Formats: sequence, C-alpha cells, structure tokens
Amino acid sequence: MTLSSVFPSPLTPFGWDEAWAAEFTPYAEQGLVPGRVVRVDRGQCDVMTADGIVRADTAFVTPHDPLRVICTGDWAVVETAGNPRYVKAYLPRRTAFVRSTSSQRSEGQILAANVDHAIIAVSLAVELDLGRIERFLALAWESGAQPLVVLTKADLVPDPVSLGHLVQDVETTAPGVQVLTVSSLTGEGTEVLAAVVAGGTSVLLGISGAGKSTLANALLGADVMEVQETRDIDGKGRHTTTTRNLLALPGGGVLIDTPGLRGVGLWDAQAGVGQVFSEIEEYAGSCRFQDCAHEAEPGCAVLSAVDAGALPQRRLESYRKLLRENQRIVAKTDARLRSEIRRDWRLKAAQGRANFAAKRGRG
Repeated sequence: MTLSSVFPSPLTPFGWDEAWAAEFTPYAEQGLVPGRVVRVDRGQCDVMTADGIVRADTAFVTPHDPLRVICTGDWAVVETAGNPRYVKAYLPRRTAFVRSTSSQRSEGQILAANVDHAIIAVSLAVELDLGRIERFLALAWESGAQPLVVLTKADLVPDPVSLGHLVQDVETTAPGVQVLTVSSLTGEGTEVLAAVVAGGTSVLLGISGAGKSTLANALLGADVMEVQETRDIDGKGRHTTTTRNLLALPGGGVLIDTPGLRGVGLWDAQAGVGQVFSEIEEYAGSCRFQDCAHEAEPGCAVLSAVDAGALPQRRLESYRKLLRENQRIVAKTDARLRSEIRRDWRLKAAQGRANFAAKRGRG
C-alpha cells in the first residue's frame, strides 16, 4: 500500500495531498515518514507527523546556500526513530517566500515554503505607506503565492467614507489583489478572511504593530499568540512573534505567523514587481522603443499616461525604485549582469555628455 492510497491522512489538515504523497513514495519505501515543519530554531525543528509533533535535528539539511535550508512550511523526510531523530531531506517546494537579508553579504533569506496565500497585514492606526505595500506585494507575487491585503484595526476608522477612500487607495496600489478590512476587536471581516484562507497554507506578513498576532488569534479562535501594545506615536510594536510558527486553523487551512519585518528587501523579484505594476507594464507595451526606460524618451506611453493623469506619478517613481533595487541585488550575485549594467551606465553617461555638448553648441 502506498501513501497516496491512504486518505484522509492525519496530515491532511496540514496540507498533505496525493501529489505530496506521490513525491514522498521513494522515501516511504526506505521506511521514512513525512511531516510538516511547524517551527525551526537553533539547528532543530518541530515537525508535525501522523503520530504528532516530533523534535528533529536538521544537520543533514543544512547546506551553505541559505535559500536551501529547511524552513517553516517545508514537507520534511524524517527518521522513524532515534535520539535525536533527523530530517534526512525535504520535498521540492511548490512556492517559497524569499527576501534579501539586511546584511552586507546580500544573501537571500527564505521565510516560508509551500504557501498558497500571502496575507499582508497593514494597520489603519497609522498613515498608509503605499510604497511598503507595493514592496510586500512584489515579494508575494514572486513567491508564487496569491497576495491578499488585510487592513487591520478598521474600528479606528469609524467614518465609512474615510474607510472607503483608504480601501480605494490600496486597491489602486494592488491591482488584481483582494483587499479586506478587518477589526479583531469587533470581529468585522474575520469570517470572510477565514473563508478565503481555509483552502491552503497562508503566511501572515507585516511590520511590527500591524496587528498580525491579534489577527492570528482571531483566525485561530483562541489567544494562542501573545499580543503586545503598540506605541501611540507611530503605531509600531515590539516583536511579539520571534519565530515562524505553523498553526492549523479551526475552519480549515494552516497559518504561518512571522515576526514583524523591519526590512523587506527584494530578492530577484523582477516578475513580482511587474505584477504589482501591471498597468505600467501594459502601457510600456505601447512605447515607441522596446528598451524604453520611461525617463524622457520620445513616444513613451508610460510618460504620456502620467501626463494625462491616468497613471499617478507616485506609482511610476515607486516602480523605478523597486526595479533599480532589484537590479542591484541581482547584480551582486551575477557577474554577467554587473558587466551589462556598467556598460549601460557608460553609454548613458556618454549620451548625456553628447546632449550637453549639443545644447552648448546651440547656445
């Protein structure tokens, strides 16, 4: 009997399905067992197996590449016995949420694996930072997950007209993404959110003070995650959650809660940036030149859209900023791209000097 013929499995509430079982077949033949990684710390991890949570050592799956270390959400291949028990491998990831580290080494850091929904929590207790939302969205789209923006603490904006304007601003910033308003205090929106995330694995993202732990408790139906007060001056809070934890939701699905992210650096997320700014990419298809940089080129459809008021200048500037940042981070790990960027800089500098000389000659 194969694992794929045994359904429902005790692991089904944690996302186990026939496709995962098929992937696991070679390991099952070796007498190993599957489990979902629910927490990782200090070279060990907690793994939910069919027999419950086991503590396992990750020494066999600790490569030099930080993007290949085991993380919360992975499906692990675990020994059936031993003290300690070891994770021997993990199944190929369907999706992976990756950001660049804040270190000078410019390495990628994997935050969660096999995620279906990326819930971006944004507090309405402070002024909206649309640029930060766009940054989170780029990482979410790049991961392969479906983003969802949740505006928390909606009870702090009692005027429906004002709340409607805020939602509209975020919807414009997040084309193709569902935007929900939620109040964990009153319960507004939590049922809708629970229904959305019931069908898979969701990761909860946001800065400290965004209300992630309170939102997690609302979805869990219990005070599982510790909640701390935020500062009135800027709405920020201390890191209530210090590790990434995977928790089964009572209405179905699982939730990965993450610590508040101080830095949200892009990591090879060009496709994600393009998805966030899909309207700009659509306008760009009508530019006169294929390599149009949307700076001052004649026949630029993007600049024409800005002039006509169809595209906010802020959106274009944010698009440029994220593309430049992503190009820099990719260039640090790609020698060929570094060479191309330097060559492009030289060509632009030469063109600038030529234009300046021509203007002086006309003067």
